[in-house]
This record gives sequence, structure tokens and C-alpha cells, in this order.
Amino acid sequence: MRDDRLRYAAGLVLLTALALGLLLWNIGAGSVDITLGEIAGSIREMSGIIWTIRLPRVAAAAILGGALSVSGFLLQTFFANPIAGPFVLGISSGAKLTVSLVMVGFLSRGIVISSMSMVAGAFAGSMISMGFVLLMSRRVRSMSMLVVCGIMIGNICSAVTDFVVTFADDSNIVNLHNWSLGSFSGTSWEDVKLMAWIVGTALVLTFLLSKPIGAYQMGEVYAQNMGVNIKRFRAQLILLSSLLSATVTAFAGPISFVGIAVPHLVKGLFRTAKPIVIIPGCFLGGAAFCLFCDLVARTAFAPRDMSISSVTAVFGAPVVLWLMASRRGGRGGNP
Repeated sequence: MRDDRLRYAAGLVLLTALALGLLLWNIGAGSVDITLGEIAGSIREMSGIIWTIRLPRVAAAAILGGALSVSGFLLQTFFANPIAGPFVLGISSGAKLTVSLVMVGFLSRGIVISSMSMVAGAFAGSMISMGFVLLMSRRVRSMSMLVVCGIMIGNICSAVTDFVVTFADDSNIVNLHNWSLGSFSGTSWEDVKLMAWIVGTALVLTFLLSKPIGAYQMGEVYAQNMGVNIKRFRAQLILLSSLLSATVTAFAGPISFVGIAVPHLVKGLFRTAKPIVIIPGCFLGGAAFCLFCDLVARTAFAPRDMSISSVTAVFGAPVVLWLMASRRGGRGGNP
């Protein structure tokens, strides 16, 4: 027991140090390299390229990366499937579609849309996509087929979104193309405050569900015997995972594979699935993963920015493939 606690503490410290190190690296690296002294001076004065451009982007990458990872963990718990995630199940694509429609509808009429309206639109799209996934889960017993259905839902939503963006006339709407590919650029401090408030609230509520999640991981019957209201608990998982993934999509567009790869890596690091450890671990791991991927997206082909979703796919997809292969191998070894 003591050794386990030491391992959990060491893992959390490691992830925290990794996230902080990548945060500082992100702030200093770019088309213009900046020293730690210049970073401290800019923060004290609250001005300059660091305060107005790099710090909000870095903060968004950390907050939204952590949120997406926790959302993936909740979906994997709900479906009892390690390859379930907001991107794979089409939830992020549904949020992307509704945000695009809301922005086109408002901007074409000269109405400025607020960040909260974008989050609300993304949440509505996430819930609609989740509704379709849940409907299919009642008809499809195989989890692999459910994932295929989610991918199809995502492709349909992405196709409609591309159609909307392609034929948009307004210059502001045309900029949706960069957002639809996934990017942390253009984030303001007002955006950071709003996403921090939403994600922070959702994380606290998720952490309060640690015991019911742990019981649910042991099976529905066990959870019921422990006094968990299954219907209410499932509704809470759906709402929290949809809210987290919707917030990410509203501010940064769809980001692939983070919600699948990071929870699996964190579970491997801690060698446990205990929610009280995995939830903060997923947030820190997701933050570090997205900070690293955003650093690559900004600097690999500077001054051109790559799509963050492309970079996360490069590093996250191999983890998912390895996970699927190891599960198949494990099944093949059983009599």
C-alpha cells in the first residue's frame, strides 16, 4: 500500500514537472527565441509578445489538452472500451458542425458571437452526437462496430462542416478553415478565463465522482450493490465528458487521439485504474501531451503553423494501434 502511494505521488510529480517544463519551453521557443529573464519581465509588465500571444496559447494548450484527456477517460469508463474517445466516437465532429453553423448564422448577419455562445453550440452538438452513439449502442452489441458507427457519424459531420466552410463568403467565416483543422492560435486571455472556469468546474465535479467511477469499473452489479444510482451516474458521465470535449472543440477545433492515447499512457505509468489517481494524472498528462504537440506544430516548419490535430495524430495514433494489437494478442492467448 505504501509503495503504491509512493508510486502515485512520484508519477504525479513527474507529470507536473514535465508539464511545467514544456510550458516554459513553449513560451521561450518560436520564430524569436526568448530567455527566462525576458519571460519574467514580460509577465511582470503584462505586455509584449509573451503576455499577449504566447502565454494565452500555452495556457489554452495545457487546459484544453487536460480536459480532452479526462473526457476520453470518462467515455472509456462509460463504454468499458479503451479505444472510446470524443474524436473516434464523432462527438468532437458533432460539436465542430454546430459551432460552424452557429458562427455562419451569426456572422453572416453581422452579429458578433461570444465565446460562451460557441461553447453552448458545441455542447449541443456533442450531446446530439452522443445521442446517436447511445442509440447505436442499443442496436450494436459489438464495441468495435460501435466505434465504426462513431467514425461514420464523425465523417458525416466533418463533411457537412467542410461544405459550410468552403462556401462561406465572409472573410471571418473563411477563417473557420484553420479552426476546423485544430489550432490553439489566436487565443485571448478572455478565452483562457472562460475555458479555465468551465474546465475547472467540470474537473471538480468529475473528481467528486471518483468513488462511483471506481465502483462502476468493477461492473454494474457491483456498483448497484455499493449504492450507485446507475442511470443518474451514466447521465453525469455523459454530461461531463460532452461538456469537456465541447469546450475543447469550441476554442481549438477538433483534436484527435488525445482522449484515447493519454488515458492509456497514464494508466500504464501508474499501473492502476483508480479514478482518484487517474483523473489528475490524465489532466496533467493531457496538458503535457498537447504542450509538446503544439510546440512541434509551431516550430517544426516555422513560421508556418501545422494543424495541432495532425501532430497529435502522429504521436497518438501509434499508441492506439499498439493498444488494439495488444488487446488482440491478449485475447488470442486465452483459451
